[in-house]
This record gives sequence, C-alpha cells and structure tokens, in this order.
Amino acid sequence: MGYEGKIFKYVGTRPIRPDGIDKVTGRANYGADQNLPGMLSGRILRSPHAHARILSIDMSRAARLPGVKAVVTSADFPEIPSVVAEGGEGGGVNYGDMSANVMARGKVMYEGHAIAAVAAVSDAIAEEALSLIDVKYEILPHVIDVDEAMKPGAPVLHGHIFTTGIEPRPEKPSNIVLRTQMGLGDPDAAFKDADIIIERSFKTEAVHQGYIEPHAAVAEWSEDGQCRIWCSSQGHFMVRTYTAAILKMELSQIRVTPAEIGGGFGGKLTVYIEPVAVLLARKAKRPVRIVMSRQEVFRATGPTSGTSIDVKIGAKKDGRLVAGAAEFRYQAGGFAGSPVGPACMTAFACYNMEHSRAVGYEVLVNRPMCVAYRAPGAPMAALAVESVIDEIAQKLNIDPIELRLMNASKEGTTAAYGPKFEAIGNIECLNAVKNHPNYKIPLGPNQGRGIASGFWFNFGGQSSAAINIAADGTVTVAYGCPDIGGSRASMALIAAEVLGIEFEKVRPVIGDTSTVGFNDVTGGSRITFATGMAVIQAAEDAIVKLRERAALIWEIGIEAVVWEDGHARPASANAGDFEPLSLAKIAEQAPLTGGPIIGSASLTANGPGPAFGTHMCDVEVDPETGHITVLRYLVTQDAGKAIHPSYVEGQMQGGATQGIGWALNEEYFYSADGRLQNAAFLDYRIPVASDMPMIDTVIIEVPSPSHPFGVRGVGEVSIVPPLAAVANAVSRAIGVRMTSLPLSPPKILAAIEGK
Repeated sequence: MGYEGKIFKYVGTRPIRPDGIDKVTGRANYGADQNLPGMLSGRILRSPHAHARILSIDMSRAARLPGVKAVVTSADFPEIPSVVAEGGEGGGVNYGDMSANVMARGKVMYEGHAIAAVAAVSDAIAEEALSLIDVKYEILPHVIDVDEAMKPGAPVLHGHIFTTGIEPRPEKPSNIVLRTQMGLGDPDAAFKDADIIIERSFKTEAVHQGYIEPHAAVAEWSEDGQCRIWCSSQGHFMVRTYTAAILKMELSQIRVTPAEIGGGFGGKLTVYIEPVAVLLARKAKRPVRIVMSRQEVFRATGPTSGTSIDVKIGAKKDGRLVAGAAEFRYQAGGFAGSPVGPACMTAFACYNMEHSRAVGYEVLVNRPMCVAYRAPGAPMAALAVESVIDEIAQKLNIDPIELRLMNASKEGTTAAYGPKFEAIGNIECLNAVKNHPNYKIPLGPNQGRGIASGFWFNFGGQSSAAINIAADGTVTVAYGCPDIGGSRASMALIAAEVLGIEFEKVRPVIGDTSTVGFNDVTGGSRITFATGMAVIQAAEDAIVKLRERAALIWEIGIEAVVWEDGHARPASANAGDFEPLSLAKIAEQAPLTGGPIIGSASLTANGPGPAFGTHMCDVEVDPETGHITVLRYLVTQDAGKAIHPSYVEGQMQGGATQGIGWALNEEYFYSADGRLQNAAFLDYRIPVASDMPMIDTVIIEVPSPSHPFGVRGVGEVSIVPPLAAVANAVSRAIGVRMTSLPLSPPKILAAIEGK
C-alpha cells in the first residue's frame, strides 16, 4: 500500500495513552511489584574498593544463618572467555566481560562491583547475611580519570587488553581498548586555507541516566529446568539472550515477562541482577526477588562516559567552514564498551564540511561499566564542536544561526561517517529557531543566549508484530518492545490508520518472550520507526485476509475487493452491487469463512531516517554567586512524521531537561581512594520542576524516505544539543568561554574572577 501524500485521519492526533489510567491510579506493575508464593529476598555484596584482587571469599557463616536459603559467588557461574560473540541474537557482545561485571571474577574493577549474593526469607536476614561474608582483598592501584588512565605509568586494569586500531599492534597491554578514526578529505591541508582557526579542549564528567525506578527482577526456577524472569528492562528478549549466554542455558529454557519501566534512557539495555536472581532461585528452589537500592544503582550500573576532547575548526572570513578535526577520549569503565564510535560519527554531521577527521579512544578506568545514555556519546561531542562553532561566530561577528545555515548539511551532503544524506530537516530546524519569537527577545545584563545543533543517526533493527481481530471487530496489536515513551499509543494509532478503524477499537499489548516474535530492544530511537513498520505490514497482511473473507462472502475474486476506510468494497461496479462490509461485519462471520483473522509481520528495518535538532537557551548568571538561571528554552527537531505529537514534544522536553541537568549540576564525584561520594539523589542532583523554565517545542516534519509514514526516531536527538546550548549561553553571559562541565558556581566564579 502506498502512503505518499496521504491525509492521515488518526496519525498526528493526540489521544490519551492506553496505559495512562493504570499508571496514574497505581495499578501498573513495575519490576518490584511481582509477588510469588514463597518468594525470597535477594541481596548482593559489593566491593568497597575501586581496584583489588579477591584473595578469598568465605560464605560459610552467611550460609549457616537461619533463614538464608542460597548463596552464590562467581564460582557458581560458568567460565566464559572474554571475546566478542558473533551471530545470533547477541552478536557483538562480550559475554565474558558481561559475566565478570555481573559477578566479579578474580578482581574487582570498581567500587560497587558485585562480589557475592544471598537469598533469605526476609530483607533483614539477607542484609545480616551480607555482613557475615568474609572477603579478603589485595588492594591495587586505581585510576579514575580518562587522561590519567592513558598515561604510560597508569595502573593497567586488564593484562589482556592490547589497543586495536593501531598498527603495528602494541606489545604491551594498556587501558586504551581501541582507536577509531573516520572523516573526509584532507583536513590538515585544508586548515592552511582557513582565515581563522579555533582550537579548544573540553572536559565532561560521567553522569547517570537518573531513571526513577531502580533495577528489579524476580526469578523462578522449575524442576524441569525452565525458568521465568519478571523484570523492568528496555528489552525482555535482550534479558533472555544475555541471561542464557551468561548461564550457558538454551533460549527456550527462559521466559521473560516485561514489567512496566520507570525510566531507562539507555541504562537498562543490559543485565546486572537477572542472572544472579536465576542462580539463587535454582539453588534455593524458590522464587527470588532482587531490587537494587539507589546507592547500588549509582555505584554499580552504567553511567555514560566522562570525556576529554580536543576540537579544532577552521573557517574563512565570511564564515564558511573549511576543516574540522577532533580527538575524543572516552571512559569505558572497568570493562570495554564506551560510546566513542557514535561520538566520531555525529561530531561534524550537522555541517557540510568537505574536510574533517574524528579520532576516538576508548579507555578503561576504575568506574562502573559504561552503558548507553540517550544518543550515547553524541552530547559530549556536540558540546565541543558546537562551542567552537559558537566561538567562530563571535570572532567573525556573525549571527550563530546564520553561520550554521551557511554551513548546514542538507540533502546530498556526504556525512563524515560515510552515507550521503537523503531528505533531512537540519535547515528547517535552524530556520524554526530563527523565526521563533524567543529568538527576538532582548537580553539584559548578565544574560546570554546559546545556540546549538545536534544529530543522531537512529537505528532500525528487528521487530515483529501481530494484528489479532476479535469477533466484535476490535483489534489487538501485539508486539515485544517495552513502552518507554508512549509506543503503545503510537502502535495503536498506526494500526487504526492502516485498518481505517477508530483508535478506541485498538488495544496494544506487549507480549512476553514466549508469546510474540523476537523484537530488538527499546533503544536507538527505533520503536516507532521499526516496530511501527512491522505494525503497518501486519495490518496490511490483515487487510489482505479481510479482503479474502469479503470475497468469499460475496463469492467473487479477491482482486475485485478493495479496502477503504475500514470497509471491504467492490473494486468497481463490474464486481457486483454489494453493500460495503465493515471490519466488524467480516470478523463476525469469521467462523464461517475460515476461522480467526490474524495479520503478522517480522522484519529487519533498514535505513532509519537520521534526525537533526537545534536548541536555543537563554540564561542569567549571578556574578556574585555563580548561580545560573535558565530563563527560557526552545527545542526544534525533525520528527519526519509525528505519530502522536504530544509524546514527541514530551521526548523533546525530556531530553532538553536531562541535558540541562548534565550541563549545570550532574557529575560523579570520587574521593582519592576511588569511592563515589554522591550516590544518592540528595547529592547527585538531577533537575526538578522548579529548576526548569517552560520548554517551547517546534516539531519539524520532513518525511523520512525510508518509512511508509515518513517517521524518524525522536527519542535521542533532543539530548544532543543542550550541553552546548547551555554552555554557549553561559559563555556569552560572562564573557569567558566555558569548556568544563558541569558549570557549577565555583567554576563560574573562578572564570569571572580570572577574566
């Protein structure tokens, strides 16, 4: 079916989300809400040291404590080599590292690293049991900072890591996991033609995703070797795959049921406690629930990388950019896995620059293993590049929007990471800021305005969906992706649009791993794009079957039946003089025409539409205290086609809010002995409502040519520009270029005093 030029009836409207009532009334079940008969409380002992060799673990006193039903250490886990797996559902994952992160094997790599676990009849007994575990350590030198970890004399975390991407291969192990490079042209030669060159170094601290719900899982093991897991995650198929690999089980042995999720933002794309709960349940022969405390979440689950970045950009006097070069050094934590690759991909993507080079280094440090955080790697890269772009605009006395418009990537631009852009909305986003009333508001003393653009390439991946039509004409849409940002509403709107029935007649359902086809995780801004495409195809498959049933009823060929506005109709007068049959009428007669009517589709969605956004931030800086007040904030972003505009706006506002917190307040703060000092929301301060201004949004719709409805992912672009937008605003307000985040009051006062 073709949708180009279609006037949508349901897509683009703003109905109440199907799961909304359950969530606001408290009926929705989250990870910690599952209760099973005889369920035990699981607790995990964690390392107090940043880097240490485990000499011995004595579990005997804990195991003898009345009420303790099971204890486990790394000795209970299978041995898995530290190599990247190929093929299958979990290709590209190092299960050896993942297993060693779930439960320390031989060494602890960071404070908070799991050492052992217990299951007991109560929380209090489980906590007491942890205190009875005797662990002997040999404390080793540690390194926290990415630049320090790259120095020749730094403590080496893993003796088997030899930097890849460097020829010849290094002869000594180091903390540098890899070097990667991408770009276009010859920037070194092009810099010679520049009239102005600005080179800056930047530093950002590790920050956490800050989801409100901590990690939680319930595991049950049956006598026939089958196990069930209930958990809050960004992908229950991912939980099944990773748990099976770590425990060397078959996928068919594990059934994972998704709970509602109280936030993830990339932080729930891996497993921490699920395999532990399974082993405890197997040993105890009773269900086990593990719920992380907030301190455990901060100390042991992946933040995003702290970074050290150098950027150099050259331009002509008229503002035309001639070359750019950047070096990114990203922390990976105690095991490999930083987002330095996406940083290199996105750094210069907003600009039509013929000559660019991005070099990235992934570096091990004694911190928790890094995981994704909404456009992983891109916000820090944008901070550096967009700050230098802003400084060029200042030096050349060019409006920052005009400078970007002059150099904006557009359809036909070759991106530094390889592809040539098709239709994109970069220029439209810039013009939306330029023409917005906020951009014309005059600024007062100690106030500054920051502009920044951002890019994310988006992701497609594997998705499955089924359309089940009931006898009363209602429809169930079944798929397997946890709903983080309103995907239930989006899938229902898409199904209603294709089938031509009312939104209220469609009920979306997220099935477990045994009831729906495989789906990749909810991440990478892929769900509305990829799973939405599967829903479209499943609905189209259902329409073919509805036409077949109508043809049987009318006793004509299917080619003589068309589907329009939720009804089967004769294709022409020659097909017969029949009254149109509604979906409900056809479903009512399904038992007589062949049985239940089901449409299904499974696919690997390719070519996700890359997305751009431009943000504007106005701030006021108190020169006596260094306090920064965000006065107003504007987000413009290309959504391709907004399926549910309210949730698109929510994604835009949410990303901006997180980015503002990242820019102003958030950081992991470690003491000299490598211990995290602010592992709670009282000390690790995410923005609250009173910190934020009204965030204005403008949705741009430049349809993606690779999606039937023109959809682009929207969940990640919105966090890419804020770090730079805030930093640019503050830099202009105080007259000093700020290059280190967060922009805390002491840093601001020092910059003002040193001006």
